[in-house]
Amino acid sequence: MILKTVSGPKEALSGLFDGATLMLGGFGLCGIPENAIQELVRLGVKNLTCISNNAGVDDFGLGLLLQHRQIKKMISSYVGENDEFERQMLSGELDVELIPQGTLAERCRAAQAGIPAFYTPAGFGTEVAAGKEVRDFDGKMHILEHAFVSDFSIVKAWKGDEAGNLIFKGTARNFNPCMCGASKITIAEVEELVPAGTLDPNQIHIPGIFVQRIFQGMQYEKRIEQRTVRRKII
Repeated sequence: MILKTVSGPKEALSGLFDGATLMLGGFGLCGIPENAIQELVRLGVKNLTCISNNAGVDDFGLGLLLQHRQIKKMISSYVGENDEFERQMLSGELDVELIPQGTLAERCRAAQAGIPAFYTPAGFGTEVAAGKEVRDFDGKMHILEHAFVSDFSIVKAWKGDEAGNLIFKGTARNFNPCMCGASKITIAEVEELVPAGTLDPNQIHIPGIFVQRIFQGMQYEKRIEQRTVRRKII
C-alpha cells in the first residue's frame, strides 16, 4: 500500500509555482482547504489561475489570495460575497470567467474521468456560448465544453487515511470530490487523519488512487458566510 501522508501544508504544496492553475474545493465557505490557503498566502505564489465555485469573502478563503494580488484569473460560478473581487474585476486587474454551476462541476468531473469534452444545453443563446461549437441533439441546442486542465487540486475532506481514501461531510461533498484526480497532483487536507485500513470501505467517497498527498489540518475557523436563524416563538 502506498502511503500518501505528508507533514503539513508546506510539504503538501511543495513544487507549486507562479502561474499555476489550481482547483480549490468548497461551496461558499463550507469545505474550503483553510490551512492550504493560508500556506499559499505565506508562499506568496503569483499569477495563479483559480478554479473554484466561488471566490471566498474579503478576509477569508480565496479572498485572502485576492487581497495579496496572487490571483490572475478566477474561473467561478458565484462571486457575489466578495467586494475586493468586484473591485479587481471592474478595474481590469482580475480576469474572470463565469460558468454555470453545473457546467463548472461537470468540467471538473470530466477532467477526473479523462473525458476531454462534452455537450451541454446550459448557456446556449447567452454570452457563455460565444465562440463555442454548437450541436443539435433531438431538437435541442447544446454547446461544447472542454474539461479543465490544471496543475493542482486542493481539496478538504472530513476524514482521510494514510493511503489517501477520503470521506466528505455535508455540503463539503459538492465540489471537493469531483476535483480529486482532476489535476496532475491532488492534495487533500483533512480534519482527521487515520491509519490505512481504519475506514469502512463502504463509507469512502473518494479512493486513494485519486490523491497524491494528504495531511491533517491544524485549526479550522469554519466561518459561516451568511448566518440566518429562525425567530424565537414565545
